[in-house]
Parts: sequence; structure tokens; C-alpha cells
Amino acid sequence: MSSSDGRRLSVSLVDVVQGHEAEFEKLSTHFEAILIRKEYGRAEIIRDEASPRRFYAVHYWVDASAAERCHRDPEVQAITAKLHQVSHVTHVVNGVRRIDGVRLLMDDRRARIEPDRRSGFDRRIRNVGRPEGDRRKRDRRLGPRRTRDRAGEIDLIAAARRARENADAAFSHFKVGAALETGDGNVITGCNIENATYGLTICAERVAMFKALSEGHRVFTRIAIVADTESPTPPCGACRQILWEFGGDLEVILANLRREKGRHRLKDLLPLPFDARLL
Repeated sequence: MSSSDGRRLSVSLVDVVQGHEAEFEKLSTHFEAILIRKEYGRAEIIRDEASPRRFYAVHYWVDASAAERCHRDPEVQAITAKLHQVSHVTHVVNGVRRIDGVRLLMDDRRARIEPDRRSGFDRRIRNVGRPEGDRRKRDRRLGPRRTRDRAGEIDLIAAARRARENADAAFSHFKVGAALETGDGNVITGCNIENATYGLTICAERVAMFKALSEGHRVFTRIAIVADTESPTPPCGACRQILWEFGGDLEVILANLRREKGRHRLKDLLPLPFDARLL
């Protein structure tokens, strides 16, 4: 990737659901046309010759700002939501992430509002908490977290359902899928992985969070959790702690294989968390 023209490149691995190849190609063509028409950049879809339903989506952005405008574009979000319904997308290369963007976001928050113990990943560094029981009265989140209220939002529940199919639950036969949305609109999925020792089993929610952290994400908006049960399946205590510590007051969406079963704030599921303010 040349740095002389200021262009940025990102690459995604796309596995198309069988029977939806034509729909995927139509959506991809539409997406490419939008990138060119709105001067965000251009896209190239490359088929994997060894796997007929696998593609590599290469995006050549004009610059980082163009990529950010594209991710916020309601028309693009609507197409992205449809693409996630017919394919499984894995982000391989993100060449548009700004240098130390998390720190810039945290600094912006500190400049506008008083420190809050729910300000995300920063609470692992030092205690920025309020006195016990003092909770903010309204949602003050800034920046990319607002994207969940925009038109054409990503279908997290569908992503979690697809992730559930990969669960390795040989002992309990209780499969769970999770889909975690990042601040810049990416979706990171996870499923439960069981182990013969039982104690080393890891839940879908923690798989999604750890995978997201390992890929460099630090800001999160919401998580969807899906299980094949009539009653909603909320995250276990260990998952609530991990989600709180790295994600803050996430929106938690619970669903089964047929319908959504409820939405909660993580602060309501974990009303008195252990975090840096107690250290």
C-alpha cells in the first residue's frame, strides 16, 4: 500500500451462505457503485479459486475520513446489513484505523464530561470512578457509539445466530452465539467452546470480546446473545464482569432462533460491579 497518495486499504474475508451467491454479487455491485458515486473510494471483489463461495473484499479508500463517512452513511449501512444476512464477514486488514484513536476518544470524553467509571477500557488503567451509587442520569456517550440509532443498523441477532452454528458443545449440547458491535460498526462474533475438563469451557460472550480485543478494538456499543430456548438466556456472571470491564454499559440483546426476547443495559444486569474504583 503506497503512502504517497494518502490512500488506505482494508480487506475482508467473505463466506457466502449457500444459495445466496447471486444476491451477494448484486449487493456487492451496488456497494461498489456507492463508493464511486460518493467518492469514498473503490472496491474490488476477488473470488477464492479454491472455495467457490469465498471472496475477498478489497476496499481502496480515498483517505481515513472517507472511510469513516462511508461507515456512517445510512445507505451503506442498509447494504451492509443485507450482506451480513447472506454471508459471514471476517475483517482481515483495517488500514483506515487512525493512530491511537482510542486515546483520542478518551481525551475527548474527558474534555467534555467529568470522569466516569463507565468510560470503557480506561477503567483498567486507573480509578476514574464516582462515589458508590452515584449514577449518571442520561446517556452521555459520544462519537461512534451513537451509530446504533442510525438507519440501516446491522442485524446483530442474525449474526449471533450464524455464530451459534459453530459452537462446540459436545457435553452440554447447549449452543450459544454472540455478536459484539464495535464503535466503528464492525461485528465480532463468538460461540461457546466446551472442554472435557468442564472448567476450561468458555462462553460465547467472552469469545467475542476476547477476539475483538485481540483484533485491536477498544470501543463497543452492544452485544446480541442467541440460544435455542424459549426463555431469554442472559450472560453468566463471569461474562457480565468481562463485558463490563472492557465494554462498559453495553446494550444486551437477548434472542432465540425465532425472535428477539428482550433488551437490557449491562448496568442493570450487573448493578454493583467490581472494577478499578475498588482497588
